[in-house]
Amino acid sequence: MRRGIAATALVASLALAATACGGSDDSGDSADGPVTITWWDTSNATNEAPTYQALVKEFEAANKDVKVKYVNVQFDQAQNKFDTAAGSKGAPDVLRSEVGWTPAFAKKGFFLPLDGTDALAEQDKFKSNLIEQAKYEGKTYGVPFVTDTLALVYNKALFTKAGITEAPKTWDDLKKAAATIKDKTGVDGYWGSTQAYYAQSFLYGEGTDTVDADAKKITVNSAAAKKAYGTWLGMFDGKGLHKADTTADAYAHIQDAFVNGKVAAIVQGPWEITNFYKGSAFTDKSNLGIATVPAGSTGKAGAPTGGHNLSVYAGSDAAHQKAALKFVKFMTSAKTQSAIAQKNSTLPTRDDAYTAEVKADPGIAGYQTVLSAAQPRPALPEYSSLWGPLDTELPKIAGGKESLDKGLSTAETAIAKLVPDFSK
Repeated sequence: MRRGIAATALVASLALAATACGGSDDSGDSADGPVTITWWDTSNATNEAPTYQALVKEFEAANKDVKVKYVNVQFDQAQNKFDTAAGSKGAPDVLRSEVGWTPAFAKKGFFLPLDGTDALAEQDKFKSNLIEQAKYEGKTYGVPFVTDTLALVYNKALFTKAGITEAPKTWDDLKKAAATIKDKTGVDGYWGSTQAYYAQSFLYGEGTDTVDADAKKITVNSAAAKKAYGTWLGMFDGKGLHKADTTADAYAHIQDAFVNGKVAAIVQGPWEITNFYKGSAFTDKSNLGIATVPAGSTGKAGAPTGGHNLSVYAGSDAAHQKAALKFVKFMTSAKTQSAIAQKNSTLPTRDDAYTAEVKADPGIAGYQTVLSAAQPRPALPEYSSLWGPLDTELPKIAGGKESLDKGLSTAETAIAKLVPDFSK
């Protein structure tokens, strides 16, 4: 999962010293030469970045008046790095911004409104909910680049061996399936995560969220939220349910177990599609099952809408902004998004990019079917930071170090400091 809280500002400032930033770095520019812009790409340096680097060269070949300085920035450091750089007028001209960062940076005036620009000339081609998620106070501050959501991914062969013919529809169904899989195959049926982002689906299943942004109310400790987290906690205890992993390497442990057939199902996002296929359990890609995350007691099912936008730095001069807008338009075109999807197995943000070639990847085709259940995040600048307190408390709860009531109460107090104008 690429949703870590960024490193400290000190680390960010030191790292920035090693990488020149586009907003204030005009290296290569001359009166009659091309404009050089800097792009901070926050994608996986091994699995995804090579595709983007090749596309940069393709763009430069077709646009001799623009040069692109490509910089791959580690995702879990990028938010603080950009915040520090933009505050000193030294940010890159283009940022691959996680959707949760977009309203926060827009509020600070770091992003250029894109309405009416070439970058959004084909706005009607993009999924409307993703455009809405790129808005803040009525203006659009990013062009949807890749999208994602969580799904229940499962090993079809293990499910079949256990006599289970369809994906579980509810968490109770999944608990029953896990026990059957354990009895029939000896393998655990499900391994859940203690991270707040992954627990979000349980809240949606009870019709609630961490906060009610419209009512300006903190709801993480409400009766509905307690029921949701109670269901989440119950998924670590029972036959075929793997106990909670609260170590720093939990994400890797869960992922490794799944791709190698040591657990039958997990909840995961499409950014791991290429890694699924590298595991021994999915050398036959068709063995990968993908279904909507199970529903809660309300019958509602879904997961957060995630992904990344391409945003333009408001502090760049007019020439660099013009070049940046041209680059963003190229990178978010149907042709480019289709190429990215085929190389990286990521989900396009526009319907015309889901070509037959793209949907030939069973991972992409599977995740496309669950996108309709994805729930956009509210345009609340602080929203992404609200998972921080929960990422501290949920592992303690899952590990038995504190009660659910105490953990949620502590998280509520911490969240209140992040949104001081919200009531409890």
